[in-house]
Amino acid sequence: MTALFVMSAFFILTIILALLARRRQQMTLQNWTVGNRSFNTIFVFLLTAGEVYTTFSFLGGSGWAYSKGISAIYVMVYIALSYVTSYFLLPLIWKYAHQHRLVSQSDFFAKKYESRGLGILVALIGVIAMIPIIVIQLKGLGIIVSLTSYGRIPMNTAILIGTAAIILYSVISGIRGAAWIAVLKDLMILFVIVFMGIYLPLHYYGSFGELFRQVEAVKPELLTFPKSTYSVTWFISTVLFYVLGFYLWPQVFASTFTAKNADTFRKNAIISPLYTLMLVFVILIGFTAVLQVPGLTGTDSDLALIKLAIQSFNPFFVGIIGAAGMLTALVPGAMLLLSASTLVSKNIWFGLSKNPRDAKVAFVSKLFVPILGLLACLFVFQGGEALAAILQVGYSLIVQLAPALFASIFTKNPLTKQGAVAGMIVGILITIFISNYSMTLATLFPELPTAISDINIGFLPLIANLVIAVIVSLLTRKNQKSEAR
Repeated sequence: MTALFVMSAFFILTIILALLARRRQQMTLQNWTVGNRSFNTIFVFLLTAGEVYTTFSFLGGSGWAYSKGISAIYVMVYIALSYVTSYFLLPLIWKYAHQHRLVSQSDFFAKKYESRGLGILVALIGVIAMIPIIVIQLKGLGIIVSLTSYGRIPMNTAILIGTAAIILYSVISGIRGAAWIAVLKDLMILFVIVFMGIYLPLHYYGSFGELFRQVEAVKPELLTFPKSTYSVTWFISTVLFYVLGFYLWPQVFASTFTAKNADTFRKNAIISPLYTLMLVFVILIGFTAVLQVPGLTGTDSDLALIKLAIQSFNPFFVGIIGAAGMLTALVPGAMLLLSASTLVSKNIWFGLSKNPRDAKVAFVSKLFVPILGLLACLFVFQGGEALAAILQVGYSLIVQLAPALFASIFTKNPLTKQGAVAGMIVGILITIFISNYSMTLATLFPELPTAISDINIGFLPLIANLVIAVIVSLLTRKNQKSEAR
């Protein structure tokens, strides 16, 4: 009961913070979605961290280290490199969004390409891609609360309660509620992960060196990259692939609109990679669990951190760990639902309307929050793959926006709206086909050498997207010139 009491106390605290966040605030569309573009460096940092360090970082990272070994560091590497790109990319996005008073990712593409149809397509892609990530948060929430409550709260009950809370945060306080809760979440997760990552290896093995010596003795394959599948080729290509998609997530993209000025992103790009070092401790926890909680296979590898915590600590501290893990689901979940509902309302429901009233858009957006939340719940209850596999599907979908985004930054955009649309559609169709049959380049082209066949399969639809986008753009631009004559 002690662990359950601790988690319940933090759960109630998050609701109080969400309510306090909206004090003296008029929840207009601008305020609900982008906080009236008034957030300083600290809040933008916390929002970004809230979206990046999710239940996947908490459970999936340690679970990947437990089952796949050293290849888990790809998470830390791609996040750090993504912050480097943000130094140059995000100020450009912010300036354009600020100039045109944009409130969603879809608005940005629609304005850049002067095409509301493209805006609708981008919104559809964003919502479809975010559903698997919401599923990750809810699935992780259910695992964490059920296990750390020692089974007193069933997994499905925890998911339903967590979904209700996320809906409440989103509807009542919008982006401000998520930002306030992110402060509590980041402080807790930093303490819990760093403490566990240092204490557990020293407690069980006496030193970090002894930890790796014992893992090497039992499972040496975890400490090196395999020659195939999760090889060095897979590692490099996956890091590059995830860097391309990192800032294309609608909730991450839209969070850039909340900043006061462009310098906010440059400051964050300098300090954020240091925060990524927290993932080193997540990996150390996963390696510690290899010998202490052996026998976890398949999706059960995601349970490594929690099972090790229950075995190692008293119920009070298990409750603290459970509360921290719970927050890694609630904050990103609220951000995801907020962004998804805004896209569905503003850019799909009212996508073809001319200048719909903000009050009406805000009202419909709030109506879609519970609808999308319950839809994600249904997907969780249908069962699913390990967290890392779900994340790959989401990234493969969202990265299809990359060619159109990067092309739009050029002074003279090489892509037309027709080319951008055609490329996205082709990329999405190939992604869905590949994901449905769990394909890799090795299964598609078994004759290829490992150095090529281990490249992340996500590049196949992305390259097809780019090729089609360029070809269609050349043809449509040529036709437009002919008609002009």
